[in-house]
Amino acid sequence: MRNYLKHYINGEWIESTGSETEEVINPATEEVIGKISFGTKEDLDKAVRAAQDALPAFSQTSKEERIEMLEKIAAEYERRKDDLIEVMTDELGAPLSISEKVHYKMGYSHFSQAAESLKNFSFMEQRGNHTLVKESVGVSGLITPWNFPTNQTSTKIASAFAAGSPVVLKPSELTPFAAMILAEIFDEVGVPKGVFNLVNGAGDVIGDGISSHPDIDFVSFTGSVGVGQKIMENAAKTIKNVALELGGKSPLIVLEDADLEQAARSAVTHISMNTGQVCSAATRIIVPASIKSSFEDAVEQVLPEFPVGDPRKESVVGPLVSKKQWDRVQSYIEKGIEEGATLITGGAGKPEGLDKGYFVKPTVFSDVKNDMVIAREEIFGPVMSIITYETLDEAIEIANDTVYGLAGYVVGKDPELLRKAATSIRAGRITINDKGKDFSAPFGGYKQSGIGREWGDFGIEEYLEKKAILGFPS
Repeated sequence: MRNYLKHYINGEWIESTGSETEEVINPATEEVIGKISFGTKEDLDKAVRAAQDALPAFSQTSKEERIEMLEKIAAEYERRKDDLIEVMTDELGAPLSISEKVHYKMGYSHFSQAAESLKNFSFMEQRGNHTLVKESVGVSGLITPWNFPTNQTSTKIASAFAAGSPVVLKPSELTPFAAMILAEIFDEVGVPKGVFNLVNGAGDVIGDGISSHPDIDFVSFTGSVGVGQKIMENAAKTIKNVALELGGKSPLIVLEDADLEQAARSAVTHISMNTGQVCSAATRIIVPASIKSSFEDAVEQVLPEFPVGDPRKESVVGPLVSKKQWDRVQSYIEKGIEEGATLITGGAGKPEGLDKGYFVKPTVFSDVKNDMVIAREEIFGPVMSIITYETLDEAIEIANDTVYGLAGYVVGKDPELLRKAATSIRAGRITINDKGKDFSAPFGGYKQSGIGREWGDFGIEEYLEKKAILGFPS
């Protein structure tokens, strides 16, 4: 049992001023694996004051000092690798291989990339008759989701630290333990008191408290569109800066000359990795009508490579995070059937032999129209919609016919067609033929997928204000 019944404030683990606790459930077993304390407004105020007190000194630290701190964090993070992998498998239900190769690696990479990006980052430059100075935005409130317990926290924290901005973090109450280990890492390497503060709690208390707090200067949030709207409303009352990374309904355009097995494997990977609980996952697969049947056959042939099961064994697809999320995904599967989409594989209910745990059947719908609910709304589960097109222009039109714009994907061979599709999709990140990650590349969305960018130097910029000084002495 992991019982983290304290908050990390001003460099210390302190008791909550409230008595409410919350159980954390292993979604693969439905068993309680620990408890956290739910913070109060008083706990949040303490954390904000600590960050305020730390701001003057921390914002004036040198670039070299912050690089050294980030490198120490990355080294200690690496030392705690096994602990992080274990805890993410327990609290999220991610298979051990995914906890290591995706969740752990992404968290580590953000700290090391922030240190690297900082080496060539300029906080002062001469422009015409003025000097441009970039300085800390101030106290930053971070609200992170459950689906990537280290990735989202690490990219925000690393960027804030690189910019000299103290933070107050509220992790998700569903997957809080990875963030608690991060607090232990920061404590071990000697992050100055008040620079990092963590308060667990409910969204309507700590989340709303962060976004409306008059002494928090900037809020970075990753989560749903509805909560993002509420954060903007709260932040507007004190005119604070906001960065939002919200939902997605990302398209994957399959060109007519694509290798069908490669395209099918790419599509299935998207709905399987992290059990489809990925905001940038390609869930609308847009294929030429001429190869629709062949593509469906290829998907069915590839699916057995992605078995569902115990995340501590060799499974590739683990459970959804909670009963609430399981019910949500089931309702969308049932809606797809009601709407008249053709169920190729999967469907409602749990996979055979998996009665305990929030497991779902990877589900593929074909004959989907882009105006169907399953093609419009973010399902956040292993559900694929296959949509057909006649021309590439039509495919691009379908891809862009969404309120979201977080990511897009193209699979094919013709360089000109790949280029046309990639440059025409209105989204913040486009991937061609499953090329690898670049942690210095900006991540963020168009339209209702959000405001701002994370990762690398783009992420650092989010935590900085720009000041023009005229007549700066040389």
